Amino acid sequence: MSTEQTVKNQQDSNMWRMSVAPMMDWTDKHCRYFHRLLSQHTLLYTEMVTTGALVHGDVARHLRFEAEEHPVALQLGGSEPGDLAHSARLGEQWGYDEINLNCGCPSERVQRGAFGACLMNEAALVADCVKAMVDVVSVPVTVKHRIGIDKIESYDFVRDFVGTVAEAGCKVFVVHARNAWLKGLSPKENREVPPLRYEIVAQLKRDFPQLTIAVNGGIKTDELVQQQLQMVDGVMVGREAYHNPWWMASWDGLYYQDESKERTREAIEEQMVLYMEREAREHGTNWYSIARHMLGLRNGLAGARRWRQVWSDHRMKTQPPHEVMKLARTKPGEAD
Repeated sequence: MSTEQTVKNQQDSNMWRMSVAPMMDWTDKHCRYFHRLLSQHTLLYTEMVTTGALVHGDVARHLRFEAEEHPVALQLGGSEPGDLAHSARLGEQWGYDEINLNCGCPSERVQRGAFGACLMNEAALVADCVKAMVDVVSVPVTVKHRIGIDKIESYDFVRDFVGTVAEAGCKVFVVHARNAWLKGLSPKENREVPPLRYEIVAQLKRDFPQLTIAVNGGIKTDELVQQQLQMVDGVMVGREAYHNPWWMASWDGLYYQDESKERTREAIEEQMVLYMEREAREHGTNWYSIARHMLGLRNGLAGARRWRQVWSDHRMKTQPPHEVMKLARTKPGEAD
C-alpha cells in the first residue's frame, strides 16, 4: 500500500472525529468556507436540503460549493426512497463526500413533510431510504438522529432503530443525545429542554462496535470533547462552533495531530475579504450575506464589539469589503 493510500485510509477512518452540525440558515456555503479556513480537517455539513428542492427546484443553487470546503457532507430531508436516491446521486455528482439523512429535526414544518425526527418511529422506512441511496452512490450514506421521540426513553427504542438501519447499509450514525419532542416544544426548546443523555450514545457504541458513532448536543468545551472521544468515534459541535468560531482553529492540532498551519484572526479576515470579492465578481453575491457568518471571530478580544458592529452595519453594504475591513480595524478616534 502506498504512503498516499495509507494517509487516505487514516483520513477516512477519522472523517467523523470532529464535525460542525448542519444548521438551517447558518451552515450555507459561505459559512462553510469560513469554517474551512479555521480547520482543514473538520467535517462540514450543509444545511438540510429537502428532496423536493432538488427534484423540482434549482439544483445548482442548493448544491454549489467551493472545492476548498472538502470534506463536506450533504444533508437531505425526505422520506421517499426514490426521491432520496435521486437526490443522493445528485449530491455525489456535485462532489459531496457524504450523504446524510436527517432523522432528528423536530420542527412542525418538517413533520408535515413526514421526515426528520418523526422518521424514528418508522425504522423500516428509514432502512428502505438508506438502501435506496446506498445502492446508487459510492460515498458513505449516514444518518443523524435523536435518542428517542417524545416520552419514549427506553434504550431499546434507539438501539433497535440503529440496528434496523445498519442492516440496510448505514455504517455511520450521528446521534443527538436528547429526545425530540414532536409536540409542545419549539425547535429551539428541543435543543435545550429534553435532558442530555450521553450515556445512551456511549452504549450504542458498545453494542455496535463495528459502526462509527458520533455524538452531538450541548458540547461546548475541549474537556467535554475529549471525554466523549473516550467513548465514541466522533463529536459534532453545533451552535458553539458558529458563535465562537475561533475555537475551531485549535482542532487540527488537538484532534488531528496537525499543527502545520498557523492561523491568526487577521489572516482569516483577510482571506474572507478576498472570498467576498470573488463571490461578488463571479456570482453577484453581496459581501453582507457572507460577513454575517464571521461576526464571532473576535469574541473575547478588546474592540470586538465595534469590529462586529462595523461588519454588520447595513449602511456599509455599498462599500467594498476591504474598505469595511479597514474601518473595522480602525480604533475610535483614529484618522482614516
